[in-house]
Amino acid sequence: MSCQYIGEQLHLEQVALGDVAAAHGTPSYVYSTDQISENYRAYDNAFGARHHSICYAVKANSNIAILNLLRQLGAGFDVVSVGELERVVAAGGGDSDTVFAGVGKMRSEIERALELGISCFNVESSDELQLIDKIAGTNGTRASIAVRVNPDVDAKTHPYISTGLNENKFGIPMVDAVSVYELAAKLPNIDIVGVACHIGSQLTELAPFIAAAERVQLLLSALKEKGIEIEHVDIGGGLGISYGANEPPPIIDYVNAICRAIDPSYRLVIEPGRSIVGDAGILLTRVLFMKQTPAKLFAIVDASMTELIRPALYQAEHPIKTVIQNPQHEAQTMDIVGPVCETADFLAKNRELSVSENELLAVLDAGAYGAVMASTYNSRPRPAEILVSKSEMHLIRRRDTIESLMANEQLI
Repeated sequence: MSCQYIGEQLHLEQVALGDVAAAHGTPSYVYSTDQISENYRAYDNAFGARHHSICYAVKANSNIAILNLLRQLGAGFDVVSVGELERVVAAGGGDSDTVFAGVGKMRSEIERALELGISCFNVESSDELQLIDKIAGTNGTRASIAVRVNPDVDAKTHPYISTGLNENKFGIPMVDAVSVYELAAKLPNIDIVGVACHIGSQLTELAPFIAAAERVQLLLSALKEKGIEIEHVDIGGGLGISYGANEPPPIIDYVNAICRAIDPSYRLVIEPGRSIVGDAGILLTRVLFMKQTPAKLFAIVDASMTELIRPALYQAEHPIKTVIQNPQHEAQTMDIVGPVCETADFLAKNRELSVSENELLAVLDAGAYGAVMASTYNSRPRPAEILVSKSEMHLIRRRDTIESLMANEQLI
């Protein structure tokens, strides 16, 4: 990522993270414009002349300033709720290059998506398909759909983010896919435009992607025999980032693999999220106390599982660096923990760090599934978010206040 020491101080692009903390406090999320742009362009350039669409997965990081940046780069969007859809609209998108996915779309969400004229619903059940048809008919419009198929491929990732097995709630089993398409072909207000597939998140091997794409290609052949025409294939997202450990394949290798697996007559749609914003973000936090117990040394910081739940939820391991290098301090093994009243409230365990009280730490690779999953547990205000561009920093989300946390509550 665009993170390096200049002198003794850690910088994101040309902005000293100590200056960010001084201006906006901690804990705060800080993102790099350059890194987001570089990651997006790596996908776009990898496709070359192949007809394609890159629909950024809004769930990874939904700040409207980041959505607007991606919109300017040429991205479409993958949304899974009307809230995400309205964020895309606020960022200047939400029309013909937005895909609406998700296993439980509500009537009001479908109505709003039809009103905006989104490019496609990724349908996950025959009941949902029939509801979309009914709403489109009532509203005097037509709905473009792709059926999300479940290829029963093991993504070899954390079970909470694996979505392509028969035991998962997502998609329609391959054995039922043709019959669902035949149903769709008979519905009066439905336009079949694609096939969709998504097998999971944080994948670090190509083999599961290739296996899923090959099974989708077999389905495409079966649909063609039935006279059902398909315009695009949405192969989903899921390419991981390293988090300082398992190295994922390069973006160009991933793109080349799916291009080889899917007939070139089809437009390819992908939905990357983590691999665009993940390594572009840092969670900036300050050490409150150092605490030695008979069993452990703890660095207690002002960030917690309410800011970054990934370590507690997914057993995720994020690299951590001190903002100021101090070679005179001896490194020690410690746990980095927050102030929330849960034993699960940790950011890292058994790390070798040179840390002292009041020191600033940078939790790296925190741009995806960080701020979007932040909570107000223990009535903790959600953090500020800052986007840096070269030597400039821009506040893109103010920190919650205690007053704003209680704004929708009232006494009886």
